[in-house]
Amino acid sequence: MFTLDWIVIGLFAVILVAIVVWVLKKKQDSSGDYFLAGRDATWLAIGASIFASNIGSEHLIGLAGAGASSGMAMAHWEIQGWMILILGWVFVPFYSRSMVYTMPEFLERRYNPQSRTVLSFISLISYVLTKVAVTVYAGGLVFQQVFGIEEIWGIDFFWIAAIGLVLITALYTVIGGMRSVLYTSILQTPILLLGSLIILVLGLKELGGWENMMQICGITDVNEHGDKMTSLIRSNSDPNFPWLGALIGSAIIGFWYWCTDQYIVQRVLSGKNEREARRGSIFGAYLKLLPVFLFLIPGMIAYALHYNSGEFLPLLTDGKVNADAAFPTLVAKLLPAGVKGLVVCGILAALMSSLASLFNSSSMLFTIDFYKRFRPATPEKQLVRVGQLATVVIVILGILWIPIMRGVGDVLYTYLQDVQSVLAPGIAAAFLLGVTWKRASAKGGYYGLLAGLVVGLTRLGAKIYYTAADAAPASLFKYVFFDINWLFFCGWMFLFCILVVIAVSYATAAPSPAKIQGLVFGTSTPEQRAASRASWNGWDIFHTTVILAITAAFYIYFW
Repeated sequence: MFTLDWIVIGLFAVILVAIVVWVLKKKQDSSGDYFLAGRDATWLAIGASIFASNIGSEHLIGLAGAGASSGMAMAHWEIQGWMILILGWVFVPFYSRSMVYTMPEFLERRYNPQSRTVLSFISLISYVLTKVAVTVYAGGLVFQQVFGIEEIWGIDFFWIAAIGLVLITALYTVIGGMRSVLYTSILQTPILLLGSLIILVLGLKELGGWENMMQICGITDVNEHGDKMTSLIRSNSDPNFPWLGALIGSAIIGFWYWCTDQYIVQRVLSGKNEREARRGSIFGAYLKLLPVFLFLIPGMIAYALHYNSGEFLPLLTDGKVNADAAFPTLVAKLLPAGVKGLVVCGILAALMSSLASLFNSSSMLFTIDFYKRFRPATPEKQLVRVGQLATVVIVILGILWIPIMRGVGDVLYTYLQDVQSVLAPGIAAAFLLGVTWKRASAKGGYYGLLAGLVVGLTRLGAKIYYTAADAAPASLFKYVFFDINWLFFCGWMFLFCILVVIAVSYATAAPSPAKIQGLVFGTSTPEQRAASRASWNGWDIFHTTVILAITAAFYIYFW
């Protein structure tokens, strides 16, 4: 790092502080102001926040690491702008009409209070196991690689960087709430995009161009069935990414994440109206087309550079290449003074935006879905303080999980999707049937969620146990909950949860028309349908078509 780099980072910090100070001058007397920015966000802020919230350290570290280790396999999860379109076109009307703060609150209106509790519990678990642990771990790793510092005062610099990142982000998020998340995202998103684009361009220049990367990765086998690193669709016998499992698993995880997860949907709920929320989703869908090229491809570039030199990437203690170090290594080795500072700002932007969104969403879930339900008379300002305290607890639990996480997954992004694959199916089943099937009963939705929670935690526990166990004997339990490919398990688990919802719904009383009015397809009033129709026009259809066309072209090129 040179003096010019530190000057650039300092300017970024000054602008960030100025935004937070401006946010503090805004009225935030109620939980609605604090958690949803007063529901007055425009499409630009919503789309930028969706993208910035999604793009965190799991992309800078994990997705680039996945590119360096397995090539295009993880692109199924990243070329999902079309899934955000489902959020904007299908779910935004239901969420807007219900005027809810959280996704568990929506499930309570559709099903019952027990469903709300289960979803809140699952969501908080997912934040601890994935978003907190992954972001904090990757933040420490990236700065250790970029700054080249092993320890300070006898303390591993990994932990100093990780905890420092948490404290700085928590400070402006806890103080400023959702508004600080939205408006700092407008600053952070272009910096992140510019910094990553510079890495892509300089990486290709160092390697000798796109064709050289495709040639090197195109001759590298990833399995015994002839698939290469450039293969997006791989043999169904591939042990890690069979094509059918990848298509099904990525769709289930994507549906859960983009259409039902509080972490993302909260950006849409902050919109001033249905039009702004939908157009924010479309803008976010455009931005979501970029990560494959800005993060995964640079990982493949890092692999190709290592292939040529044999020493570009650092090695782990066991002698294997440290794939998760791909992106920070590109930053450290390829960027000139000043530019490196800009890219570090981009990394900071991604890490802080992801953490900020997490802090706000997790505190909102606990405050609204647990605390306020049991203490409804709590003053609004006290609810905000409770949410701030909940954030601290969530972060501490996530940090404590990091050592276990490092033992479960070799590549960060694979670990992330593996965990999400067992948390998503039950939630996806409950929401999908909840908004498309009038007959889905309160108990049907509740037991579908509960079945997903039990099966998912069993699979996760088996993963931890059998990964650490030496030569565990074969058994039916081990085969079902450990040996089956994680993507196929996700698909079968989703089908199981769907069947649970259907079976229990037919065995219990159907919901009354009044209860589900406006919450299920075919139950909207003429006024509600007219309002939704007036919220979109040819502009929305054109850009939706463009996004779908780009997605199709990507699959054709990398097939």
